[in-house]
Amino acid sequence: MDDDALLRYSRQILLPEIGIEGQQQLLDAHALIIGLGGLGSPVAMYLAAAGVGRLSLVDDDLVDLSNLQRQIVHGSSSIGRPKVDSAARQLADLNPQCSIDTFAKRLGEDELRRLIDQVDLVLDCSDNFPTRFLLNRLCHAGRTPLVSGAAIRWEGQLSVFVYGEGEACYHCLYGHGEDEAERCSENGVVAPLVGVIGSLQALEAIKVISGAGEALASRLLIFDGLRQQWRTLKLARDPGCPVCGTA
Repeated sequence: MDDDALLRYSRQILLPEIGIEGQQQLLDAHALIIGLGGLGSPVAMYLAAAGVGRLSLVDDDLVDLSNLQRQIVHGSSSIGRPKVDSAARQLADLNPQCSIDTFAKRLGEDELRRLIDQVDLVLDCSDNFPTRFLLNRLCHAGRTPLVSGAAIRWEGQLSVFVYGEGEACYHCLYGHGEDEAERCSENGVVAPLVGVIGSLQALEAIKVISGAGEALASRLLIFDGLRQQWRTLKLARDPGCPVCGTA
């Protein structure tokens, strides 16, 4: 790190859980962010600001006026532009030291597998179960940590899957009943909620990369924004899970 980097990241370096070594781990890390919407916006901004050295952004959507209520990485001038391009421009201004790769298309399974094999962790900021299940399966196969977040209406949730021995995966949690209609376009979402959950996703990613603290593995964090209440549930591995089960 040069003097500019030491100054930029000085508040993190002061933390004994991170220090110079942890900050260098962040600078050397490569994170994959799937979805540059409500969750992906704060995730991308905080990871770039915190010094994650390389970010790969994947989203096939264009910025729409209805996005701007909550997708804070985009602005009015970006309406009609690919979300990954809009986000990359903002992140480059936030931290020019961060290297950005963009994929303005929906990646197929083989493309995703190759990309996941190149990164240190994946952040699932998508809004549909097929993508979430696919990411879980590919991350499990490659033992790549997956930070998964979701937010709708007034409630959000977060978990981290590191695929250790005996730990639950995403399919253990949701493989027996999904409601594909559970999207904010049909149900709505309050703007700051995605900021809360996305920020926590970024925090968990920083912890996983730097080794600080304890990752939210085998636990599900649930946030009720209307009542300002938090709950943490333990996740049990499903022996019959087609992804990680032993049956």
